[in-house]
Amino acid sequence: MVLDCYSGLSDCIYLDLRLGVSESKFSMAQKGVSKESREEVFGSIGIRVIAGRDITASGYFGSYIGPSDVRNLDMFVKEGISCAWRRAVANSSFKSRFKKVLGELGSSLSPTRLKEIEVCRDTFSLPFKEDPTAVPLQRVVKEAVDASSVVEEIYGSCGHNTVYVYTGLFRELFVSSEGAFIDQSYPLTEGFVSVVVEDEFQYDHLGGKGGWEVLYGDNAFNKTFREFAVDLARDTLELSKAPVLPSTDKEVVVVTDPHFNALLVHEIVGHPVEADRALKMETAYAGRSWFFRGFNRNQIGKKVASELVTVYSDASLHGYGSYRYDAEGVRAKRVVHIDRGVFRGFLNSRETALILDEEPNGSMRATQAHLVPLIRMSNTVFAPGERNPEDILREVDDGYYVVGHHTPSIGESRENFSISARRIYRIKDGNLREFYRSGAVTSDSRDFLMKVDAVGNDFKLFPMPNCGKGVPMQALRVGNGGPTMRSRAKLVGMK
Repeated sequence: MVLDCYSGLSDCIYLDLRLGVSESKFSMAQKGVSKESREEVFGSIGIRVIAGRDITASGYFGSYIGPSDVRNLDMFVKEGISCAWRRAVANSSFKSRFKKVLGELGSSLSPTRLKEIEVCRDTFSLPFKEDPTAVPLQRVVKEAVDASSVVEEIYGSCGHNTVYVYTGLFRELFVSSEGAFIDQSYPLTEGFVSVVVEDEFQYDHLGGKGGWEVLYGDNAFNKTFREFAVDLARDTLELSKAPVLPSTDKEVVVVTDPHFNALLVHEIVGHPVEADRALKMETAYAGRSWFFRGFNRNQIGKKVASELVTVYSDASLHGYGSYRYDAEGVRAKRVVHIDRGVFRGFLNSRETALILDEEPNGSMRATQAHLVPLIRMSNTVFAPGERNPEDILREVDDGYYVVGHHTPSIGESRENFSISARRIYRIKDGNLREFYRSGAVTSDSRDFLMKVDAVGNDFKLFPMPNCGKGVPMQALRVGNGGPTMRSRAKLVGMK
């Protein structure tokens, strides 16, 4: 049907359609009491058309799908394709007129084109042990309430907690006028805990692309969800009694753990290697990239980090960013961004790959089928090194050990950062001494990466549940991680 519709559209060079459906269960509890629960079946559709006479442009159609739409799906799809085509033609007409108005600057407006790819027909599903759709809602509610209750017992009357549990199964079909037909499905299970004790607030997230087994130890933390919640509550209670980190007036030696480095790589490498950001397609809303100021002013092929630093994105790693094909039907590839200190390339779409003369690497994704796909991280990580993390700490005469990430504050082009940690230990003569709360690592991104002088072999991949991008905002689950690393930076007390 899609090919029949495509052949009937004038001046149309491309069409694709994504059809998604999910079945999920959710529960939220506070202070040991169930506050919300629901069971949902959700469907949506997204259509893209590239068309135009003088200068081609994209047009989109996206919508939720209700029961009446399912009963008349053929007609609904045809109307959606027609709507996307009309929008593409209108956008093309506007681009053509505006190009003439701009005069010499009009050369910056070019036809929308896609780089050629291998057209795939495939079925792919991520495995799971315990089917999320077979888990009763009552069990999901009990898991949230039990975790919240045990947390409540730890801090008594001086705190508050919120816990949520979610599990679901997702499926998406992709078809295109080029002949692609891809059927992908994956499970997802996760739990979130936030704890407030007096004026100390901590939160963390456990999850994975797996079934109900994720909450029983099959996760990055190797803990059950209840153990995870208890550890966070005890940590928060202990930190509430700790002193605030004294700020340093100069750079000091900092050893950062894998959990902290997960957020660090997300913010200072992951986002700025998104090609749409690099090409200034989202400058007004989200900012630019310190890796790419322009075609004649960028970091491609240049040293941006110590030779000990390698960063890559890999959708084949088992994490939140695991998938086989992106929302353009492109098979995901391992993409090296920094290779032993030298910057190599970006996450891209078919359109930006053509502009940057790169191979498409399967990085276009949307949180749901009805939303416009954007260039997103998969599992973006610092590569492991060869050093024992205990030795990295033992070599420090005077410095700090940064444990866990909390909240980021990032420069417009991601060229500098201030990221707070869960706790920071003082290191004296290779030993951990007193610990502090409410501290942050502050540095220029390139300076920090260039000063890395040790990389551990303790690589870990963590779930990042809320990577935000786009208007309307799409909060996507991605994976980030790395090993222990040692560098130099200033530390700032946050209170």
